[in-house]
Amino acid sequence: MKLRATRLVPLMFCALSFTHAQIAHFDHIIVVFQENRTPDNLFQGLCAPPYGTSGSCSTRPTGAQYNIQTDNWLDNTSSTGKTTPSTVALANAYDLYHIHSAFTAQCDLNTTTGKCRMDGAAGVKCTGTCPSKPQFKYVSNTDGSLNPYLSIATQYGWANYMFQTNQGPSYPAHQYIFGGTAAPSAEDDANGIFAMDNVHQSEPGNAVTGCTAYADGYVTLITPTSQNQNIYPCFEHQTLSDLLDSAGVSWKYYTPSATSLWTAPNSIQHICMPSAPTAGTCTGDEWVNNVHIGPGRVLTDIANCSLTGVSWVIPDGKDSDHAQSNQGEGPSWVASIVNAVGNNPQCKSGELYWNNTAIVITWDDWGGWYDHEAPKILAGVQGDYQYGFRVPLIIVSAYTPPAYVNNNRLDFGSILRFIEHNFSITEGALNFADARIQTDLRLFFNLKQAPRPFQTIAAPLDANYFINDKRPPTDPDTD
Repeated sequence: MKLRATRLVPLMFCALSFTHAQIAHFDHIIVVFQENRTPDNLFQGLCAPPYGTSGSCSTRPTGAQYNIQTDNWLDNTSSTGKTTPSTVALANAYDLYHIHSAFTAQCDLNTTTGKCRMDGAAGVKCTGTCPSKPQFKYVSNTDGSLNPYLSIATQYGWANYMFQTNQGPSYPAHQYIFGGTAAPSAEDDANGIFAMDNVHQSEPGNAVTGCTAYADGYVTLITPTSQNQNIYPCFEHQTLSDLLDSAGVSWKYYTPSATSLWTAPNSIQHICMPSAPTAGTCTGDEWVNNVHIGPGRVLTDIANCSLTGVSWVIPDGKDSDHAQSNQGEGPSWVASIVNAVGNNPQCKSGELYWNNTAIVITWDDWGGWYDHEAPKILAGVQGDYQYGFRVPLIIVSAYTPPAYVNNNRLDFGSILRFIEHNFSITEGALNFADARIQTDLRLFFNLKQAPRPFQTIAAPLDANYFINDKRPPTDPDTD
């Protein structure tokens, strides 16, 4: 959908430039949501050649240093209180618990200071072929498997302090990135009542969530009084997509499965409009028109010049970086999206996507891996579940300076605020995570500079591979 030419959008600032803006706002924003990693686990490569130097990383960064800890990870089970990390493959053979109880263990809250000690990772459980101290690992790049990620991060923008909003796994995280809250209703959000973990059900072999879950499907709520209860996972509240609809901005949600716990719209009653009270299918007009099954379709839409104003892109399990279930294809998958936008030829309308598109790449939760940076725990009722641990965040656009490092504290609400600002929606209009956080992503862009020429991100697999991938989709996150 073309945006109205009469829209007035405040220019994103540039303190030293007095030239006219190249663009007033982005016409397209793509949110790429990967799985279950921390900066310390996935981005050690920023600290060593060819992507970094011995001085490019620091736990107390100044300027453009990356906040990555390479040694002396805190471990309250060690006699020294510290441990030395070792390497693990991206496609590893085990998974770590990353439910709310795993956050509690790893945080190791100091009740006097109200801050996480960040030394409890050894208390996080593991499934699969688990080595000694499986949480204290970082992904090795000796085979170059992470080069696409490292190349994108160093060519564009990196966030040192990006935290997941929730203290738990994927299901609530995906609710936050789409609607700003994991609460069943706006009233529950105001009272600090949130869906805490993933959806549970008794039907074996079926990952069905949201308003189409089986009758015995439930999600556990966390409350400020810890009086937890189980409820059916079908919620009703406003989402960012509703604000976009009201502003006349088109959107799509690309996902591997209609019933996946990653498919946030299936838990929103007015979007799903289930065909039955339980175990039905989503039939609503918004669902039919905007939710697209098959992540590779975003690459086809880019090639066909049919990109919407906002796109949420959820990966297939094998491309997701999720421990134990990925096949090492995540860096190529993300690079294929960046390359598709950067190399797309001019559309018949004259539009050039590279000149008017921002790509936001982040990970939905920490996956149980170690990270040294403590989150800020919110005050009041919201602090019972916010914030969670750090996750990587990379921002890509023709207006993002190379090797830019942002040192503001950010979370999923910052992404929502940026989208709101870009499309002339009042920041914080959802009154959820977008209202609680006070920072957005505008500092990643200088819209007054000329658009940077695009350089293709080298990757083993390209867009054709993902477009033509006929393997059945997988939902890796069921714990």
